[in-house]
Order: sequence, then structure tokens, then C-alpha cells
Amino acid sequence: MVRFIAVAVLILLFWLGTRRMRMIPGRGQSLLEMSVGFVQSNIADGALGKEEGKRFMPLLATMFFMVLAMNITGIVPGLNIAGTSVIGVPLVLAIVAYVAFIYAGIKKQGMNFFKVSLFPAGVPWPLYFIVTPIEFVSTFVLRPVTLALRLLMNMIAGHMLLVLCFSATHFFLFTAGGLFGLFSIGTLAFGFIFTIFEIIVALLQAYVFTFLTAVYIQLALVEEH
Repeated sequence: MVRFIAVAVLILLFWLGTRRMRMIPGRGQSLLEMSVGFVQSNIADGALGKEEGKRFMPLLATMFFMVLAMNITGIVPGLNIAGTSVIGVPLVLAIVAYVAFIYAGIKKQGMNFFKVSLFPAGVPWPLYFIVTPIEFVSTFVLRPVTLALRLLMNMIAGHMLLVLCFSATHFFLFTAGGLFGLFSIGTLAFGFIFTIFEIIVALLQAYVFTFLTAVYIQLALVEEH
């Protein structure tokens, strides 16, 4: 349900911000243009260049805003859990990134993409018995796995910190009683601090996930790497 709510709110915000596009944008349109421009300049164009960045911009922008929206639900009262703190969404996004960089490599180089990826140029042929398995695992196994686990574990850790702080506040204030109630001030303060920290982590993880996807696509487009 949290995931449906995040997607619905995201679609609504973009619809409201773009339904009446103007040459001189209003506040909503300006905010959306700044957000999309951030993804384009700092992720798509930054990692892929202007030509390839424009080509993959729809995928990267969708990925960034989806991850960000589902991360932010972890601090929304009444929801209190990130849509990315359960393996489903990180896994699906990692598979999408995996398919995207393999598609980009095959589109650019044909089946030679696999040869270039598994048999780097300039390596003495006996070393391929060591290098090729390492390249296969690092390129075609670890990339999607680390993408999914990095996002998942960061959001789980943040969720558990918030649960710990606010549960401790409830315990000291309503269960322990007496002077122990004073400890609730500290745990509540830490809860608010970690909430702000979680907002930063939500934005950072959306950026890291999308940027790494762009980097993997860029590596697939390079004929010798």
C-alpha cells in the first residue's frame, strides 16, 4: 500500500506541475524543472554525455524519482516505512538497471559486447583463466546484487534507528514512569535528528542508485574498457 501511495503522489505532483506549461513557469513548474534538470545535468549528462544522456534520460529520471519517493515514505507519519526497505522494489530496479546496461552494450557493439567485457584487451592469454571469471562475476553478477542490497540495507538501517528511538521514547514516557521519563527527552531528540538524517539518506541513495546505473550504461557503451 505504501508503494501505491508513493507512486500515486508522484504521478499527481508531476501532473499538477506540467498540466499548464508556460514560458515563464510558476512555482510548481519551476520546482519540477529544477528537479528534472538536476537529474539531467548531474546524472545523465554527467555520466553519459549529452547525446547518450538524452537517450537514457527518461529511464534515469523515472528511476531517481521513484527511488526518492519510496525512500521518503519512511518518515511520513502514518506510513513510517520506506517502500524500498523490502527487497521487492530494490530487486526490480536492479534488474531494470541490469537489462539497461546489457541492452546498451549490445545495441552499441553487438555480441562483441560480451567479448569486450569478459576478455579485456592487453591481457596475456594465460591470465584470461583468472581475469575472465572475475570479470563475469563483477560485471554480470555483483552489479545488480550490490545495487539492490545497497539501497535495501540503507533504508532498513534508517527504519530500525527511527523505530528504536521512538519506541524508547514511548517506553520511558508511558511504561517506565518516574524519573525514567526524563530519558524520553533524549530519545525523542535523537529521533528527530535521525529523521533529518533519513531525509538526506533518502536523497543520497536515490542519487547513488541512479548514478551507478548511468555509470554501468556508460561502461557498456565503451568498446574497450
